This record gives sequence, structure tokens and C-alpha cells, in this order.
Amino acid sequence: MLTAHSVDQVRHAEAALMARLPDGELMQRAVAGLTAQCVGLLGRVYGARVLVVAGSGDNGGDALYAAARLARRGAKVEAVLLDEARAHAGGLAALRAAGGRVSAAGEWRFSGADLVLDGVVGIGGRGGLRPAAAAVFEQIESVKKTRQSTHDKAPRTPLIVAVDLPSGIDADTGEVAGPAVHADVTVTFGTYKPGLLISPGAEHVGDLRFVDIGLAPHLEGAPVLEALEPADVEALLPTPSAESNKYRRGVVGIAAGSPRYPGAAVLATGAALRSGVGAVRFVGESEVSDGVLAHYPEVMVGEGRVQAWVVGPGIGPDSADRVEKALTAEVPVLVDADGLAALAHRDKPLDRPHPTLLTPHSGEAARLLGDPWSVEHIEAQRLAAVRELANRFGCTVLLKGSTTLIAAPETTTVRVNRTGTPTLATAGSGDVLSGLTGGLLATGLPPLDAASLAAHLHGEAARDVHRRHPGRQLIAGDLIEAVRASR
Repeated sequence: MLTAHSVDQVRHAEAALMARLPDGELMQRAVAGLTAQCVGLLGRVYGARVLVVAGSGDNGGDALYAAARLARRGAKVEAVLLDEARAHAGGLAALRAAGGRVSAAGEWRFSGADLVLDGVVGIGGRGGLRPAAAAVFEQIESVKKTRQSTHDKAPRTPLIVAVDLPSGIDADTGEVAGPAVHADVTVTFGTYKPGLLISPGAEHVGDLRFVDIGLAPHLEGAPVLEALEPADVEALLPTPSAESNKYRRGVVGIAAGSPRYPGAAVLATGAALRSGVGAVRFVGESEVSDGVLAHYPEVMVGEGRVQAWVVGPGIGPDSADRVEKALTAEVPVLVDADGLAALAHRDKPLDRPHPTLLTPHSGEAARLLGDPWSVEHIEAQRLAAVRELANRFGCTVLLKGSTTLIAAPETTTVRVNRTGTPTLATAGSGDVLSGLTGGLLATGLPPLDAASLAAHLHGEAARDVHRRHPGRQLIAGDLIEAVRASR
């Protein structure tokens, strides 16, 4: 698993490691990794123009020391100091000794650069950029936009590299409470920070790169976030054995669709068929089931034995009885879309002896939670929102959106999906995710793993469609075939 840790966890780990190392060694490990990344990005260091925007503290020190190393290799380096009196003394001295120029922010005007190092604030920063820093990056962004819009390749469009995390985003939550740096590349040290993986902060990160500085053995406590990596995906994927039959592989029941929204049933059942289950059973109005069978004659229709239920996609707003019936079943149940309306504003957890998984988007989450959780509040504080949902309802919750998060009640670590893409913001995409997740539940995966794996495969399917058909508008039906290909 890829893991991300809180600022407090990082601070304690750094202190424990620094106690074992010579003075300044930990910073120089970070600087060496940062410099190597910059060299790779520049390609040719000699003659390259490098700009450092440096605040006070160690983050500015990392940037200044790295810039000094680039200057010694022939780069033309300029540092803009936001507060010269508080700039990192060692880093500033190293840069000057290497021939770097130094300017004060108030007197400086951007004249171009190949690479810009964002060393304004590190993981301890709170709130947006202060006015002086915001003004500097406004100049840089203005030049970037002009050159990108005119496709001007000479001189090169500035490449912004954030040191540890883009300045202006909250390292623990991903919140952006004001102006913030939009990095092209972020080089982070020691462990991932939650704010790098959660929107809206994740949208400022660009290409995320990791530098190992030996922190892992000293990180204490459970991580704040974890994400599946390829080995985890392979371990979770259901694999039929020689003794398998359709019931041993799992049967998922789909209670979805309505005469008004028949497509939701088709999409959910199609995705469920590709999930690894032995069979899919559909329960719904005859005119809806006829459409399902026309697309997928493999589907069984009518009540019968299942190992998990999916209820809600496209069933319409007045279907509380269908939701309650599913919740009385002695199997895991996934509730999505219209089904969530029956659960809105509950004041106590769902009291089921079997696993329950809710899969709301931000609008549905706001209706589930009520005041003060508006859609805007949830999108700004996604980590807090998914934890609140899981604890309030006493079940696992997959919060869909710009960053998909999965939380179980009363647990510290939340799962984050890293394969999502904006192309998934299309009608019916959630129905595909529900069917896929429900199928994985029926194979025997616990809700946290089923939801995490489904979100991962869902995102990979969208990326696969883009690779095979660049420029084509993704529709939800494309995902079903792509999920099959990705497995």
C-alpha cells in the first residue's frame, strides 16, 4: 500500500531520525533527491535558468540548497526572498557562494525561467499564500498562460516544481483556503502527505514524485491515508478455482432501474457481470428487465439466492420500500443513488449484522448529512466528510468525486483512489461503479476492499478508453468493456 501520514507524524519521525544523524544530514538527503529530480526535468542544466521563490524555514532552505547545487553545475539561478531577514541562512549562503543572484520580492519582476522552485512554505503552512508570495506566482502564472496559449516554445514555458507540497494547500486535509501554487511537478520527501492525494489540494500537485529520506522506520501510528498499488490490486482480484461454480464465485443481486431510468439497470448489471462473479440476478419491473435481458441474456431475472445486493441506481425517488427490503437481507448490501434518499438525515447508525456500503457523490452526501454539510463544505473537506458519513451511519462509505475516498466507521486510515480521471464525470458512470463494487462484494471481499478495488478498476477503465480512443468522449457504456480488458 502507498501510505500518507499527518504533519504531526512526520514531525515526530523527523525528530527521531535527526537524533541519529549528523546535523543537517536529513535536509541534505532531501536536497539531493530534489536536485536529482530537477536535473532530470531540465535535461541540460548548464545554461538553464532557475528561479527560486523562498520563504522562511526549512522548506525555503531545501529550495535554496538545491538551487545552489544547480548553480554549481552551470545553471543561472535567481532567488526571490519573501522575507530576507528570515530566509534560511545556510541555504542562502550556499546559493550566494555558488554564484546565485538574490532579489527581494517587492522589487522583483519575472523575466522568465526554465524551472521555478516553490519553496514558500512546507507542511506546517496554513491558509493560502500571503500577498507577497501570491503576487510573485501571479506573475509566473501569467507568463505561463501567455506562452501556453500562443504555443511559444522559445523561451521555454516555466516549469513549476513544488518542494514537498505546493504552497497554499493544507498538508493534512488538501483544503485550499486562498491563493495556492499550481505545480507542474511536486517532489515530496519521506512519506506522502494526505493533502497531496485529496482534492482540492491534489489538483495543485501535478506529477507527484517521491524521495526516500529514510523516514519510514520512524513513522508511528496508522497512516491517515492508504492507496492500492499494483500488487494490492492483483492480490484482491477474485480468481476462480478448479472447484468453482457460479454460486461459489458469487451471485450479486441488482435492484436498479425504473421505467423512467431503464439505462441504470443495464449499466449496473453489465458492470456486475464483469466483476468476477459467477452470476448476476436482476429484480425490477418487467419492462426494465426486458431491456436488461436484451443487452445481457446471461442475467437471471427474479428473486433468488444472492451473496450481495446492489440497490438504488435509477429506481426513482419513491422507492424506500425497495431499499428497506434489501437491508433486511442477510448478505452485504450496497446502497447508491436514489436508494440513498431513503437514508437521508438518519440520527442513528444502520443497525445491520451484515456489511453495508454507501456510495454517495457530494450532493447525495450533503443530503445524507444535512446542515451544516453543504456540497461546497463537503468538496472542501472531503476527508472530514467521509469520516463523518462512516461514523454517523455505522458502515463503510465510498465518497465519489474529484477524489474518491473510502472510510470504515471508527477507523483511522481512509483509502484514497489514485486512478480517477475527470472523464468519469459523465451520466451513468456511477451506475457502472455500483455494479462493479456489488459484484466484488458478492465474491466475498469485505466492503473496504471491494470499494477500493472497484474504484481503482473503474478509473483504470476510463484511462484505458482514453488510451485506445484519444479525444473521444467517454460514455458510461465504454467502461464496461474496458473493465473486462483491465482484468
